[in-house]
Amino acid sequence: MRSKPIYVKLDIRTDMDTLWDYTQTPELHEQWDLRFSRITYLPREQEGQPQRFCYQTRIGFGLAIAGTGLTKARRLADGGRISTLLFGSNQTISLIREGRGYWKYTPLGEKLSFETQYDYETRFGRPGRWFDRTVFRPLFGWATAWSFDALRIWVERGIPPAASIGRAAIHYVSVLLLTLLWCWQGLVPKLLYPEGGELALLQASGLFPGWERPVLALLGFAEIGIGLMTAACHRQTWIWHGQAVLVLLLACTALAGSPELIKAPFNPLTLSAAMIGLGVIAAVSNRDLPRASRCARTPSRGAAKGERAHGGVDL
Repeated sequence: MRSKPIYVKLDIRTDMDTLWDYTQTPELHEQWDLRFSRITYLPREQEGQPQRFCYQTRIGFGLAIAGTGLTKARRLADGGRISTLLFGSNQTISLIREGRGYWKYTPLGEKLSFETQYDYETRFGRPGRWFDRTVFRPLFGWATAWSFDALRIWVERGIPPAASIGRAAIHYVSVLLLTLLWCWQGLVPKLLYPEGGELALLQASGLFPGWERPVLALLGFAEIGIGLMTAACHRQTWIWHGQAVLVLLLACTALAGSPELIKAPFNPLTLSAAMIGLGVIAAVSNRDLPRASRCARTPSRGAAKGERAHGGVDL
């Protein structure tokens, strides 16, 4: 079964010339598009010919995928523009053999609709098609959508893509650490090894006489649930407010039952301060963070007809 083409569409509040510059100037394009590390336009032999270009994508471990392409732009009757392209790579490690697609710019009053649709042929036979369908194509589509929103933030708010990428790294590392901390605190000291100290703390509080062990188990499952919810709802502001309250409540309960814990090198107060600090970092870094979910990923009937009309390219 043939995979569906990758489609991404996003409305951006800007003018045509500005968006055109940010997307058609290689030095600007390579800053916001996660799919490319470097883009270079090659000299044209004659004016009016399709623009040839080279691209490179670093994939880690010192490896890079390099390829070439052709692109050509034209104006549309409705005042919009379209840029069509062919691309491909001769490198044997490149999953993409060759592909084609378009970028379309449609005026919408004070905004522009910026959309792309592209498809490609893969290498490595059936295993390559399976890997593309299950892993690479979804990831490539997500990277395209995330890049479009990073471009929107750059154009509308003046935040460079490098800053957005750095902020995203800080945010997701904070979320990961908090998720692991909550799950660890719920699983290890409460469910696996309650005799290590958590059970004694709950008994010292005197809150649940005779029911400390089942209550501790419930608390462990609840903390694991909070950890998983942190990963699932990290975009929501309420998750960070709620976590701060819960962390303070747990710390105060532990210290009220065993005040001597304040003298311990690793005590509820220091752990709570660290978790609240990570929550603040995650909440602050979430502002103006690019989101792939802001983009439309399914073309309308009109867009689909347009794609069939020019076959993705008109070079």
